[in-house]
Amino acid sequence: MSLKSEASQGRDLILVMPVYNEAECIAGVVEKWRDTFKSLGINAELLVLNDGSKDETAQTLEQFADDPNVMVINKPNSGHGPTILKGYREAVERADWVFQVDSDDEMQPDQFEGFWKRRDKYDAIFGIRWHREQDAGRKVLSAGSRILIRLFFGRGVRDVNVPYRLMRSDKLAPIVKAIPDDTFAPNLLISGVLGRNVRRVTNVNVLHENRKTGTVSLKSSKLWKIAIKSGRQTMSFMLRTRLKGL
Repeated sequence: MSLKSEASQGRDLILVMPVYNEAECIAGVVEKWRDTFKSLGINAELLVLNDGSKDETAQTLEQFADDPNVMVINKPNSGHGPTILKGYREAVERADWVFQVDSDDEMQPDQFEGFWKRRDKYDAIFGIRWHREQDAGRKVLSAGSRILIRLFFGRGVRDVNVPYRLMRSDKLAPIVKAIPDDTFAPNLLISGVLGRNVRRVTNVNVLHENRKTGTVSLKSSKLWKIAIKSGRQTMSFMLRTRLKGL
């Protein structure tokens, strides 16, 4: 076993960060999160999953090859959801807590300390994107996702697909094991299951900033197809989790 892999065992926290075509900002994003955890005295690792980027993301991430607190996985493109799911499944095996954030630098690490200080009272702490700007199509998709999760799982989580979430590994592990590999939006399903126990989850406002670099990979023209697919997957998962007692 290498020194880096030895250091990865028994972490307090693993951050799961999916990346696709973020060469312009990814180095700075990784450094900010790594330095934030260090300043807070958290034994943490950044698990950075490069989802088959077509730009210089892989080459940019090479600078972290010898960093014991950063693990980079370069993988074939499978989409945002399956990539997050892969990260979750690894993270729950090696850390007490799992935190997920996207790599686009739209939500900053300086807001994480409040999450970490409150963790002992909860199984999960979810951000609520504050000052988020969306076009009409994305607003409709977000509203539909929220209604769907509330209908099947309840009102525990207010921003059901937020990429700023802290979760206990022992609560997250059985959920991510039950989610199918090809699920488009696993964060929706995780929000639903964890949100059933409303006394063990809380929601915290997190400032959302507009993207400064790169482009959004999910085009508005595909939103309706995605909404239908996510709806079907959510309903199917809801039935299975009821049978499994999750």
